Parts: sequence; structure tokens; C-alpha cells
Amino acid sequence: MPLYHDDDQAMLAETASQFMAEEGAIAKQLRHWRDRDCKDGFGHGLWKQFAEMGFTGMLVSEDDGGLGMGSYEAGIVLEEIGRNLTPSPFLASSVLAATALKHADSNARERWLPGLVSGDHVYTVAIDEGAKHRPEIIKTKAEKSGNGFKLTGQKDFVLHGASSDMLVVAARTSGSDDDADGITLFAVPRDAANMSHDAVRLVDSSMATHTKFDGVELDGDAVIGEVDGGREILNAMLAAGRIGAAAEGVGVASGAMDMTVDYLKQRKQFGKLIGEFQALQHRAAHLYSEVEIARAVTMKAAQLLDGGSEKADLMISVAKAKVAKAAGLAVKEGVQMHGGIGMTDEYDIGLYMKRDRALQEFLGDMYYHAGRVAELSGY
Repeated sequence: MPLYHDDDQAMLAETASQFMAEEGAIAKQLRHWRDRDCKDGFGHGLWKQFAEMGFTGMLVSEDDGGLGMGSYEAGIVLEEIGRNLTPSPFLASSVLAATALKHADSNARERWLPGLVSGDHVYTVAIDEGAKHRPEIIKTKAEKSGNGFKLTGQKDFVLHGASSDMLVVAARTSGSDDDADGITLFAVPRDAANMSHDAVRLVDSSMATHTKFDGVELDGDAVIGEVDGGREILNAMLAAGRIGAAAEGVGVASGAMDMTVDYLKQRKQFGKLIGEFQALQHRAAHLYSEVEIARAVTMKAAQLLDGGSEKADLMISVAKAKVAKAAGLAVKEGVQMHGGIGMTDEYDIGLYMKRDRALQEFLGDMYYHAGRVAELSGY
């Protein structure tokens, strides 16, 4: 598979690039909502525009009203979201939650997917239960209660948790906390009794919650997939989310790099443009190479995932780890090459560093995925 877009993908990339640059620009979205201390961290008007562009239903099948595209195409949109630091629930709703809902029965899909595709609803997923991403351990319990279940426990780092109309929650219905089996996914509506959210603003100004379930009563229709058989769905959801996060990270790295190179072409010191100094040229060239490698491995991983390859899981972790390293380099070099002004809020380069910091932790940091690469490679 070639590592470049076909004609349709190139058209999508051009459309997404223009849309995000115009409607999702930093001043128009990120700074606007941050400076107003918005409780959601994003604009619902922009989310409706996402729907009008067809972005919200990219991973939803055509039979369910979506576009029936794959992770590769979603990655094209996510790269532009990252490049412009556009705050939106796209990754949580249209990638993670949408992937889970693919495995729901027809009644659940009819209930939840139209609102997602239309942009009227925002969804999220509740997986992690600690400071670090460790989906291998699920302690939140769902116990049989009448014809349904009673959900008890806590989830952390739930993106847009307080703003979402529905949460896809991973809970344990049998076995011990670290068993691979015994996991069930539930669609929990926002108005469920005995569910509470402790909202926190993350370093990049996005919103997340610590969400508690204190005996939340759910009927049998809330189950996504099969009881005790949710690990496979959870893994599919994580795979889509991780490669999506990697694609957004490539956008963050590219945006920071482009801003830095542009600054090198404008800033003068000792009577010369600083971009003429060979030491800075070498650093810029090295950064460009690292970002392009990260983009290539992300594209390959998305292609493998869409193609159902057995190597997809390995390459997704390779991509997540490589992008974390490349994006980390891009934002650090960016702040340093901007000099003292790079540390001020007036310049956008610091916002890229903050987004990179939050994105690296989401669905596993560089060290988590480096460990998975070693494990999956047999080392």
C-alpha cells in the first residue's frame, strides 16, 4: 500500500485543511473558548459544522447514515484538527464511541447513531481508572440487577464527560480485575441516576471528568455486544482511538514545526535571519525528518487497521510511540527557537506544547506503547 493519498483522500485532505484553517483556527476556537472559561471546552456550533461536512459520521456505516470510511480517512481529519489545535469531541465521539457502536444491536444503533451523525449529540468513552492508561485492569463492576445491571465504580480522564449525551463504559461483569475476559461495554445516558462528574480543565484547556457510578441502574438494552464478551470490542475501540490520537499528534507536530520554520525566516539577529545560521538549519532538517517518519508510520498503521491485518496492533503502538517522540521534539524545538517569547501566552507555540502534553497521555504514553511493541514483537 503506498504511503500517499489517492484522489478521494487528497480531496478530503484539501477540504479538511481549508475548513480547519478557516473555522477551527486557534484564535477563533481554542483561545475563544479558553478565555471564556467554557465549561465544555469546545463550541457546539463548530460541532454542527463538522456534521454538515460529514465528519461526524465518517466511521459510521452507510446503512446507519454515515459515510462508511475508515481510520485512514479519520486520520486525515484528525491531522488537520491537530495542526490547528481545533477543540472538538471528534476523537472521543466520532472515532472511539462510533467504533464501539458498530458492535451494538440495531436498536442501540438506531437510538444513538443519528444524533452523532447530525451533530446534535456528543459521546465519549470511560475506560481508564487511574493516573495512567492501563485498560488491562478494569475494576468498575456491573452486577446483575433484575433484568439489567447495577454499575459501581469510578472512571478517570473521561474526555468531555460532563458534556456528553452518552458514555460508553467498560465494566467488569465477571472474573478478577486483571482478567482479559469478563468485560462488558455499556451505553450509559447522561441523565442516568447516581452518576456524577467532577470536571477538570486539562493543561491544553480541554475538559475531562472523574466520573463516579454509585449504583447506576441500567437495563439490558444498555449492553453493547455480548455480556462478558466486551474485551474484543474494547480492543477495537482502543485501536481506532490510538491511531486517531497518533494522527492528531502528527498534526500537532506539523503545526509546531511550520510555525517554527516560518519564525526562522522572519526573526533577525546580528543583522541576519536566524534561519541562515547553519546550526538552526540542521535542527530544522532533523525535525522535518522525524515528523515525516512519524507521519509515514501512522499512515501505514491506519492502512493495516482498515485492512484487518494481524500486524495492525503492533504498528499502531509503533505509531503512537513514534509520534509522541516526534511531537515532543517539535514543540520543544519550537519553544526554544522562538526564544523568550516562546514562553509567553501571546505566541501560539506554547499552546502546541500543552496539547502535545495532554495528547501523549491519552490512550497510552510513549513508554506504555514502547512496552507493547516489545511484547507484541516477542522480546
